[in-house]
Amino acid sequence: MARLKRQICRVVLDYFDKTYTNELGDQWQMVREVLTTPGLWQYAVLLNNFQRTSETKKHLLMNGYHQLTHQTFPKTLTCYINRNPGKFPSERHQTGKIKGYYILNASSLLPVLALDVKHGETVLDMCAAPGGKSVALLQCASPGHLHCNEPDIHRSRWLKETLESFVPSTHINNITTSELDGRLIGKLHAKSYDKVLVDAPCSNDRNWLFSSDALQAAELISQRKIFPAIQTELLRSAIRALRPGGSVVYSTCTLSEAENSAVVSNILNSCRDVISVDLSDMGNTLSHEFTFAAHVTHGLLVLPDKGKAWGPMFVSKLIKL
Repeated sequence: MARLKRQICRVVLDYFDKTYTNELGDQWQMVREVLTTPGLWQYAVLLNNFQRTSETKKHLLMNGYHQLTHQTFPKTLTCYINRNPGKFPSERHQTGKIKGYYILNASSLLPVLALDVKHGETVLDMCAAPGGKSVALLQCASPGHLHCNEPDIHRSRWLKETLESFVPSTHINNITTSELDGRLIGKLHAKSYDKVLVDAPCSNDRNWLFSSDALQAAELISQRKIFPAIQTELLRSAIRALRPGGSVVYSTCTLSEAENSAVVSNILNSCRDVISVDLSDMGNTLSHEFTFAAHVTHGLLVLPDKGKAWGPMFVSKLIKL
């Protein structure tokens, strides 16, 4: 309930009104209403295959949840969503105890689905904290090795706690964690991975709307200009870290065109060894559960909508030739 008491920052909202009216047109008013009304927000429940979850499934179904499905979903990826707003109660972290489920924004699964990890592959989650996408990757397949990187020390601790909460000791040996600057990984681990996920640091629209004060908001808006350069460097590093034939998925949780399509366009214009993958089929088959922006270049953009209050989430996929 604390989330409902937070105050909207007028400075950020005015900035979003100006920016996103220009970028999203009429769709911005729909998105604006959901983003500014936490009471409309929805949360998904990702079940953990490393734990018995039959009782959790029964409880979810009794509470109006249904399974999120897609023709390309691995059978092992089991996620439940509810049309109604609200949050299923989280499980507390207890040392040595494996949790049965993870609460997340359902759109967070789209980058994982787009990456399409197969058994035995070597995978890098470049900006992994808090760990939800790493957990989802492990539900999809059994990587030969999963490298979870998070440069921020505090967020890295959060990541390690998440992994400890969801992965049994019998499987933890296939996972390594690090606190490297993602922009350096391409040089340090060149051509080392089959798949790379870059869930890049971005101007998180949901959080920014509830910044604590106008001065902090003005500083955040000013800092927003530097994100595209950092994101481009991270994506370029990811491509260097890929083996030929490997693929990278780039994602953010912002609506910003400068941080989304423009970053991917910059990479495609400067890197001759990568091509963009068309994700429209995934968007079409998931349109009953997610609302997507129209005419997005090089990817999909999930827009928060009533009854589909997921996102923002931008997803783009590139293959290294």
